[in-house]
Amino acid sequence: MNRFRADIEEEEIGPEPELKAAPKKPKTAEEKMDSNSFISKLFNDGLVTKDAATNALPFLCFLALLGMVYIANSHFAVNNVRRIDKLNKEVKELRWEYKSLKADLMFKSKLTEVAKKVDTLGIKELIEPPKKIIVKSDEY
Repeated sequence: MNRFRADIEEEEIGPEPELKAAPKKPKTAEEKMDSNSFISKLFNDGLVTKDAATNALPFLCFLALLGMVYIANSHFAVNNVRRIDKLNKEVKELRWEYKSLKADLMFKSKLTEVAKKVDTLGIKELIEPPKKIIVKSDEY
């Protein structure tokens, strides 16, 4: 048996101590004030004063406006890309429809197909070529 393994088994044999949870203390009013006082100190006495915040307000509003314009621009760009993809799919479908209709028209306009269609109406295909009618100018 491994020497290190024996040491681990000896340690595992002993009973495990039970852990007890430490009781929690409720925060006192002073501790609550300390967290609030940091924020109030920061705005009143620290880096940002009321005058500095008031002076920076137009710039912050401008930055917020720029952020909204940026978000709107990206929204419109995504919508345009979606619309372009949709229109490309529609163009592809219409192109296939055009090609299939053109092929059908070419097939139906063949002489044999036209003859089959008009045969039901009682019209026959000419066997002899057409005759040319000549009218003299003095007969007219």
